[in-house]
Amino acid sequence: MELRINGRTCRSVAEVRKVASVALCNFLESWFDGRDYVTGHTSGSTGKPKEIHLKKSDMVHSARMTNGFFGLDSRSRFLLCLSPDYIAGKMMIVRAIEAGAEIVEEKPSNRPLDGYDGLPFDFVAVVPSQAQYLVEHSDKLQYVRTMIVGGGAVSDKLRAALSSYGVDAYSTYGMTETCSHVALSRISATLQPFRALSSISFSTDNRGCLVIDAPQMSFRRLVTNDIVELVDSSAFYWKGRYDNVINTGGIKVFPEELESLAAPLLDCRFYVSSRPSEKWGEEVVLILEGPSLSDEEKRLLMSRLKEVLPVYGMPKDIVSMPVFEETSSGKVKRKHLVK
Repeated sequence: MELRINGRTCRSVAEVRKVASVALCNFLESWFDGRDYVTGHTSGSTGKPKEIHLKKSDMVHSARMTNGFFGLDSRSRFLLCLSPDYIAGKMMIVRAIEAGAEIVEEKPSNRPLDGYDGLPFDFVAVVPSQAQYLVEHSDKLQYVRTMIVGGGAVSDKLRAALSSYGVDAYSTYGMTETCSHVALSRISATLQPFRALSSISFSTDNRGCLVIDAPQMSFRRLVTNDIVELVDSSAFYWKGRYDNVINTGGIKVFPEELESLAAPLLDCRFYVSSRPSEKWGEEVVLILEGPSLSDEEKRLLMSRLKEVLPVYGMPKDIVSMPVFEETSSGKVKRKHLVK
């Protein structure tokens, strides 16, 4: 091996241990251990996280697709501010190995580049909360040439902010099973479709869920639970999770679409869910994190929501929870109310 990390060229894991984190070293040990796979875990967004074996050949192919798309090579500098314990961090390392690029490792936090003053990075991968910090501290954006944002939806507010600063940024679509992203959406003032990386194509099943065809990956074909609006075989708009769809009075409601519309009105974490209804089958409910609202606060919020939400998407109630339950990767676990 030969890896440039934190200003030093390392030719063994022992040398890496002198300049990098334990997590990064542990990943490199597994990468060069002679097996054809590394161990990963699904995100746990829709159930208990599962241990899976990720084929190294798939990870290499994924890395090469990304490096080719962005023109990353041995002259490139990568910022690693995501944990190597998760697929996003693992793939940043594999991309650097394949490109011969330099890695600068930073302890994962929601304050990337805090205190940094050095050369700019050609490639940075972040989650939405990290991207939000960067736009709130826009002086840090001078160190970012290209950014990908994954691990959660990019809100309209964040999209507008990144666009206003002219950041070359992309939202990613993918999952652990696909070894990171298989499609990218350019973050601009107007919503752009996700477009396939090379050798990837798309279709939908009878539920309207995305089917990924990847002939050069070991899984070949993957049926997802993501409902999409297909543009063509290489592009789609993401609408929401099949698992989250609410059927209220015969109308299918996508919580994620309602959340995007409601986001500018709410300062706390929230999500749209449902509960059984004798009249509608299911009824829409807005779930807020934090203390319960008074009747007057609920009335005022409902009044404001009527201005931005469609009639069929209006919540029948607003429910508060002190703290949201999260997955091991920090995603909120959505709950459907039982009464």
